[in-house]
Amino acid sequence: MSKSLDSYRQRIAVTGGAGFIGSNLLLMLVPKYPDYLFVNIDSLTYAANLSNLESIAKSPDYRFEKIDICNYRELENCFSKYDINGVIHLAAESHVDRSIIGPAEFIRTNIDGTFNLLELSRRLKEKDSTFRFLHVSTDEVYGSAGENETFTENAPFRPNSPYAASKAAADHMVRSYNRTYELDTVITNCTNNYGPYQFPEKLIPLVIYNAINNKPIPIYGDGTNERDWLYVKDHCEALDLAFHNGRTGESYNISANKIIPNIDLVKRVCAILDKMRGDGPRENLIQFVTDRPGHDRRYALDSNKFRKEFNWQPSENFENALETTVKWYVENEYWLKNCISGDYLKYYETVYANR
Repeated sequence: MSKSLDSYRQRIAVTGGAGFIGSNLLLMLVPKYPDYLFVNIDSLTYAANLSNLESIAKSPDYRFEKIDICNYRELENCFSKYDINGVIHLAAESHVDRSIIGPAEFIRTNIDGTFNLLELSRRLKEKDSTFRFLHVSTDEVYGSAGENETFTENAPFRPNSPYAASKAAADHMVRSYNRTYELDTVITNCTNNYGPYQFPEKLIPLVIYNAINNKPIPIYGDGTNERDWLYVKDHCEALDLAFHNGRTGESYNISANKIIPNIDLVKRVCAILDKMRGDGPRENLIQFVTDRPGHDRRYALDSNKFRKEFNWQPSENFENALETTVKWYVENEYWLKNCISGDYLKYYETVYANR
């Protein structure tokens, strides 16, 4: 049964809601806030998958609109249609390798698209002073961390890839709209996420897919690059807090402080699969390939500000959450196969051929 728009306390546009983090976030938020309307705005690029959201697709509190955030007129019509008064901005081109091959799409989506959302939001804010804009960003804006170094929110931006540079530019724009136009904004910068529904160009689902299909597992360089891993459900809970309780104009780092070399992570995933499937060792499938240009050695965030302000900490143990993640992909192998299209295979060959 449909509800009138004015019966909803908030009407939130979630951009990129059919992607990895967006899907997990909507699956959590829609049942949690029955007095909110959530409008999923997604252009359905290669990494988006509406099947992720089947369980809430018929909810009266959820809508989907196929819109490219670079199309201002369509955004404007959508925001007017649903009387939007809040934005959770997740839409982005996010894969570093793709940004190296073709940076133009990253500039278009991550910078121009964010600009469109900010422009529309500042105009709507003049009509509704409660309008809020949450911008979800990355630890990559800070560049590579030194040994034993962690970045606070005050660290300078030193992006080293076109992807990171496009996200840094977007972060700066969001901050400027808060200072210049008094738009109520909050920025979050998170570490590497893992969990269900992640497109298999990212490390963990790529390793799982290749390992269960007896394919080589490519590892850049010597495999000692370190990443800080955050379970996606913990991240979504943090985003919920940031949207509702974050101080306007503030930036918050979100991390689980689980830093591990890529090679160690891959070996753990292989060991979990060996235990689940009773064969192996899949570690023998690891194949070191030529490192990518500008590859950051280490990412590490100091999330003490967010933890203290919200009394938050990750609820999931890394080892348990990793095993849960591997199990999900094994049990949903059809999902992995269905989202690996011809376009993806062509891209895969482009990135890893001759390395």
